[in-house]
Amino acid sequence: MTSLRTPVEARFVGHPTYSQTFPCEPATAELGRELVRDILGVWHLDGLADRAALIITELIANASRHTPCPEIRLRVGRPSATRLRVGVVDREPSRLPILSQATDDDESGRGLLLVDAVADRWGYDLHGSDRRPWGKEVWAELRAEGGK
Repeated sequence: MTSLRTPVEARFVGHPTYSQTFPCEPATAELGRELVRDILGVWHLDGLADRAALIITELIANASRHTPCPEIRLRVGRPSATRLRVGVVDREPSRLPILSQATDDDESGRGLLLVDAVADRWGYDLHGSDRRPWGKEVWAELRAEGGK
């Protein structure tokens, strides 16, 4: 397993993106939160860290629960100077995220509701060709004020 104890070298040049592959398991959520906080610290976006960490936790939980993939790729990027995007890539394009309404008695099913409430917007992109996608990225964006 990759350790986050090595220094993160993310630079704010152009539209930077940092990504790393991890096992597709619930324990990866802790590593994901640490990765997000480290990257946002480098980009001087600490004010977004709590929301971004919550989002990445829910996206990792969904991937580990709903896909049989052995690995996922976590991505943290700045698609523009005013947006932060966090996402999880898996190799299960047929299992798309669905925003559902959990009842009071349900023990799960609220992850995307949390993402929807916290993020400015969220969605998914299929990877590969239209006829043969090999995977998908479920992502969420936050407005990034400031930064370097």
